[in-house]
Amino acid sequence: TACVVMAPHVMVEPISLEAIEAARAAYLQGDLRARLARFHADVDSAFWQWNDVWLSPAFASFDIRADCQSIGVPVLAIQGEEDPYGTMAQIDDITPAGPIERLKLAHCGHSPQRDQPEAVLSALAAFLERHGC
Repeated sequence: TACVVMAPHVMVEPISLEAIEAARAAYLQGDLRARLARFHADVDSAFWQWNDVWLSPAFASFDIRADCQSIGVPVLAIQGEEDPYGTMAQIDDITPAGPIERLKLAHCGHSPQRDQPEAVLSALAAFLERHGC
């Protein structure tokens, strides 16, 4: 009856690829693997399946903006203004058939639910109430 997306990706941006390349370096040469290990039982599979796909030449054409036009339910799209993996175009370019609300959060990166939990919960509750969910 409704759709909520946080830090979505609807197309590949140069900023995304730059941040993912930096993540690869941090994984291989820094402490990123150790930091991610507490969240994943098989940290290597989780990381490489994400990283390899995004950096593969075949994925460069990923673009689902046209597909988003078929979404017929209300959409709440949330994006952090300091997300290293995507710009505001990721939510600005979502044009569903149904209504859309966009929440752009200052002082927020790629994990709105962690970076701005109160703002996300408040917006989510209000959105769901407005749409009878």
